[in-house]
Amino acid sequence: MVFKSSFQKGLSVILVALVLAGCASRADNISAAYVSPTGYMSYTCPQLREEAARVSARATQLTGAQNDKATSDAVATTVGVVLFWPALFFIKGDSTTAAELSRLKGEMEAIEQANIKLNCGIRFARPS
Repeated sequence: MVFKSSFQKGLSVILVALVLAGCASRADNISAAYVSPTGYMSYTCPQLREEAARVSARATQLTGAQNDKATSDAVATTVGVVLFWPALFFIKGDSTTAAELSRLKGEMEAIEQANIKLNCGIRFARPS
């Protein structure tokens, strides 16, 4: 009887770990993909400012979408583990949104590096 109980606990821990590994990440936990700043070195300062605004606006949109996915996955995980295990099938995990957000974060870093090299004086706000 003790073996069965220990086995069940161990299996439960493994299942919960697997479910949590499949959850979508929050946007602030997604790291930037490397993007070379070389592509931005030929930009004028106004062009660089415009590109930074475009990339930032798209990244803001994707941040909201990614955080919504993470919240939905967390709710489905809670419901699945606590109440109704078929809810676990509704966990989506990271998708193309996370990949695009990672790329955009990398582009912002590359634009910042080009800004410094070109002495454009663009100020970049960091999320709090």
